[in-house]
Amino acid sequence: MNDPKKRTTGNSKTKQNQTMFGRWLLLIVCIVFGFIIVRFSYVSISKTIGNVNLSNQAKRLYTDNKTIKAQRGSILDQDGQPIAEDTSTYSVYAVLNKNQVGPAPKKVPLYVTDKEKTARVLSKYLPLSYSKILKILNPTNSKAFQVEFGNAGKNLSVATKEKIESKHLSGINFVSSEARLYPNGVFASNLIGLSQTKQDKNSDATQLNGIMGIERAFNNNLTGADGERSLQKDKFGYQLPGSQVERPAVNGETIYTTLDSRLQSIMETQVSKVEEITNANSMNATIINAKTGAILATTQRPTFNAATKKGLDKSWRDGLVQDTFEPGSTMKLFTVSSAVDSGHFNPDATYESGTYAIDGKIIPDWKRSGWGQITYKKGFALSSNVAMAHLEQKMGATTWKKYIKRFRLLKSTNSGLPGESSGSMAFTYPIDQANTAFGQGINVTTMQMLQGFTAVANDGKMVKPQFIKKIINPNTGKTTYSMKTEDMGTPIKASSAKEVRNLMQDVVYKSYGIGQDFKIKGYRVAAKTGTAQVASSNGTGYLMGDNSYLYSVVGMVPAKQPKYIMYVTMKQPTLPGTQTPTQLLNQVFGPVMKQALEQDTTTAKDQLKTTVRMPNLIGEDAVNAKRDLGKQNVAATIVGSGKEITQQSIDADTKIMVGQRVILLTNGQVLMPDLKGWSKNDVVNLAQLLNLPVQFKGSGFVTQQSMATGSTIVSGQGQLVVTLK
Repeated sequence: MNDPKKRTTGNSKTKQNQTMFGRWLLLIVCIVFGFIIVRFSYVSISKTIGNVNLSNQAKRLYTDNKTIKAQRGSILDQDGQPIAEDTSTYSVYAVLNKNQVGPAPKKVPLYVTDKEKTARVLSKYLPLSYSKILKILNPTNSKAFQVEFGNAGKNLSVATKEKIESKHLSGINFVSSEARLYPNGVFASNLIGLSQTKQDKNSDATQLNGIMGIERAFNNNLTGADGERSLQKDKFGYQLPGSQVERPAVNGETIYTTLDSRLQSIMETQVSKVEEITNANSMNATIINAKTGAILATTQRPTFNAATKKGLDKSWRDGLVQDTFEPGSTMKLFTVSSAVDSGHFNPDATYESGTYAIDGKIIPDWKRSGWGQITYKKGFALSSNVAMAHLEQKMGATTWKKYIKRFRLLKSTNSGLPGESSGSMAFTYPIDQANTAFGQGINVTTMQMLQGFTAVANDGKMVKPQFIKKIINPNTGKTTYSMKTEDMGTPIKASSAKEVRNLMQDVVYKSYGIGQDFKIKGYRVAAKTGTAQVASSNGTGYLMGDNSYLYSVVGMVPAKQPKYIMYVTMKQPTLPGTQTPTQLLNQVFGPVMKQALEQDTTTAKDQLKTTVRMPNLIGEDAVNAKRDLGKQNVAATIVGSGKEITQQSIDADTKIMVGQRVILLTNGQVLMPDLKGWSKNDVVNLAQLLNLPVQFKGSGFVTQQSMATGSTIVSGQGQLVVTLK
């Protein structure tokens, strides 16, 4: 039987527990509701959850944003023809998943249904074989959703994409990407440079970015700013009226270069021909406007095809400004300019050619036996190292170094191109100082040499080589930059420059000049050739052997007032037995320079006559007659001690070629002239004029004569024996 008292106590405890539970439950509910109220209050005030802005998120949910891609600026030639411009390329892929079908009711297959046909078609447009493509379309993973075709399926042109699409292959799709189009392939590639796609770190967006050449140097000008188009939508996805907002894209600026496409194309062709013949380690060729410094064409080897990137792995460096080299004998242009300008050059003074010792070190001429006692004028035409060493000694190291600085040979030209070098020079010891006078022991860039050459061409005024003609903002149509000739100082006087150009003409037109291959019919050419030993890569001296030289030429045309300067270098070629280095260099120099002259109407007045009519000079003063013939570019040699002309080797009114030798016989004692360098025909004319029997040994030009220079000649007596070589 239950005790009522115990039953009452138990009920009381139960009620107490229930009351306690109820209180705790109420407290928990209040806390939860309090937290919810606080949370909602926070969210309603801050409008943020987990660092996510709800307001912005809502806007994104009901806002459609679209990026408007800006175009990268184009790079053009001087006439506006494209060298580099924006385009789209495509990557192809194939869908294999059979669940990919179009909407009902047709449910057209969106996957590859005929793999054999697909492989057959794609093999015509991709650099892959039919069997290789078929293998890709049948992957080992049977569940593969789609497959790609590696590099062979990337960077396809619009034309290739359209040809593939025209075959209506199911399951074949394309992804477009922005790219840079270089329509000319190999075309001043190292100057123009390259751009490549760069991924934005903060988004999936990509942008073209210059990595070399003008593309890199002017990347900020070429790069535009993307725009954006946005519109608001309701919850059903319909556009809200008046909600569209657009921020237009700002396209990159358009850069006009100074390049002439006709000259550039000829130069590329000719340099490639010579490279194929010689397999030269490297080549550089540049032609500039001597007056303004505008670079009209430039190229180098090795180079690359900007469209295909072929050869890029071997030609990252820009030969114009990044590579330094010992220029060799073209440096003599600056040595003679300095000597003339400083008053240390007497063209008619003589020196002993062959070798010259300085501090026990021997400086040799390229012909070590030399040419005997010759004038400095002739030494320049023969490219004598010994002559230059003597001139450096006459000037003194201090004066010579001062002129090197004046010509800015060891300073950056500040071209703006990436990685430009300043050069270097060994100038501690007397032998070092003398070596620099003929282009050894001093390292320069092509751009520095071109800049220095302009001082000789422009009567002392040096101008900076430039390659940008103008920059235009396509968004406003305004020109933001226009090239102006930049004066870099006056290293030498006008009279000095003119004298040096006259000496340069001797290189081309004297019978002993070693630059006769660079003649251009109808124009007078001033030139200087160069041959330099190539320093070994380990710095232990110079390489030895027939193929261990750098050959070069600088030419200025027309010589009287040069409009164009062209500089060509060829390093370590394998010379064919059929052509000399100067003949090979002229395969580039001749066609390019001739084209520049012929397409420029302003040089027409500077053309030379190819023939002149021989005047009647009998009874005329010999000195005056020689001077007058010289003005018509006819070489006159006076034979005789008198002042009055009694006979001439070519009859009056006869047409003669420019540069042809005329012999003028005077009254008084007849003296034998120096025949060295004369042609066989010249000697025959002299012999006929003097009624002198002559015997020839060998062929070529006169190197020796049996009758001494200055000896008296009696008509009809004795015999002249000349050796030709």
